[in-house]
Amino acid sequence: MKAYLFIGGNKDGLHVLVPPDLDKVEPPADVTGSETYIRDALSVGDVFIAIYRHESLSSEQALDRLLEFYKAWAARRSDFVR
Repeated sequence: MKAYLFIGGNKDGLHVLVPPDLDKVEPPADVTGSETYIRDALSVGDVFIAIYRHESLSSEQALDRLLEFYKAWAARRSDFVR
């Protein structure tokens, strides 16, 4: 199994172990339910990484969420690194 980044839902921002090549994953969300995450890819040129995005997010929304997180992380980091 390999750890994949999950975007959205209760697993947002977590790396979760998933068997390879699953198109969707339905981990438990709480005591009574589950959430569906869809396998997707982030790519630059011919290089890509697989991620799982919550079913409520489009690919564009997942990317926007990832970029907003990165911008916030970079802003906080700049306060410590000078």
